[in-house]
Amino acid sequence: MAPSLILRGRSSKVALHFMSDKELSRVEILRDLTAGRLTVSAASELMGLERRQVLRLSKAYQEQGATALISKKRGRASNRQMPTAIKDQALELIKARYADFGPTLAAEKLREVHGIVVGRETLRLWMLDAGLWADRVKRRGRVYQPRYRRECVGELVQVDGSEHWWFEDRGPQCTLLVFIDDATSRLMHLQFVQSESTFAYFNATQRYLEQHGKPVAFYTDKHAVFRVNKPSGLHGDGMTQFEGAQHRDHLRQLQPGQGPRRARQQDPAGPPGEGAPPRRRQHYGRRQRLPAGLHGRLQRPLRQGAVQ
Repeated sequence: MAPSLILRGRSSKVALHFMSDKELSRVEILRDLTAGRLTVSAASELMGLERRQVLRLSKAYQEQGATALISKKRGRASNRQMPTAIKDQALELIKARYADFGPTLAAEKLREVHGIVVGRETLRLWMLDAGLWADRVKRRGRVYQPRYRRECVGELVQVDGSEHWWFEDRGPQCTLLVFIDDATSRLMHLQFVQSESTFAYFNATQRYLEQHGKPVAFYTDKHAVFRVNKPSGLHGDGMTQFEGAQHRDHLRQLQPGQGPRRARQQDPAGPPGEGAPPRRRQHYGRRQRLPAGLHGRLQRPLRQGAVQ
């Protein structure tokens, strides 16, 4: 709707009228018709109306001005509006019996059980006004800022283990240790082990360092290999064997549950959001999704090669 300002008399008051684009275009055509720049036939063709309707609109425009072209139905209740009694009855039933139903299912139940025929969209608007339903934007969960990737290859390496039946029925269940480069999502090192143990991670880390060199930091989850999870286990330096080995080799480790303050002290050069502990889904990101994607992509070649 486009607003049209019309001054009435010499008063300083201004009346604001809302007109559609179609009505505004008719104002311009009728103005040209009144000034003699258009013929009735040309105006009729431009507005898509019969000659009689154009003459009727032209007469009203000359007598009342542009406001004569505004639809008289604007601002009035629709002739197809549902009675207020039916609306109140439907909302009371939804509150009493279908409070956790969506508009579509609630409309079906009202029609099948109670004989109240209401359109799905109409019922959705009623429920929104009554606070019984929330639109999609409000129902959508909070969007978290993703952790930005590092800029250089080998700067930050994400480490994770995925326990799975990798060899299907050809062997026992085992764990795949995955080392992923944060900057490029490149698989830097894969190694099958019996379980996620300290010695398994020591061996896999040693092979990674021999092949790719020392990264700036490792990004891990809350596994007991990487952090002390039980308060009763806090003794000595308060670090696990794996964490202590990294500390002695001057390797940084971004640990889950540290909190932003300690993580920033360990890695002050990290990008914004790096110190946030990966307690939520958005903090795991590529490190969690990639091992799951390897289930199908790695199992099939293993099956075709009949690897034991």
